[in-house]
Amino acid sequence: MLQKIEAIKNVLVLPPTGYLDFLVLMRNSKLIITDSGGIQEEATAPAIRKRVLVIRLSTERQEAVEAGFATVVGTDAKKILTTMNQVICEKGALPLKSPFGDGTAAQKTVQIIEENLT
Repeated sequence: MLQKIEAIKNVLVLPPTGYLDFLVLMRNSKLIITDSGGIQEEATAPAIRKRVLVIRLSTERQEAVEAGFATVVGTDAKKILTTMNQVICEKGALPLKSPFGDGTAAQKTVQIIEENLT
């Protein structure tokens, strides 16, 4: 099975990657297929903004589904492949805003702490 996957010209099978390298891979992908809730969130970040197929029966990140970033496809191989083909062929734009925030929570937290501790 691995040999079949490795033979596909647009698929790279990689060893585990570090976080920053993984973000670059996500940003440069056409589509993300995952069972990870964290990756579902990361995919909605303004710098990444990618569609995600969730290969689980449900997700705790319903906001990503409702916003149009994620689709829960389950674990059936045919459904995953069918949905993958549909998503890759879609021309619709993803939302500009992430349902999980704008990525500035740390700066806002520091600002609040500074304002209240001085």
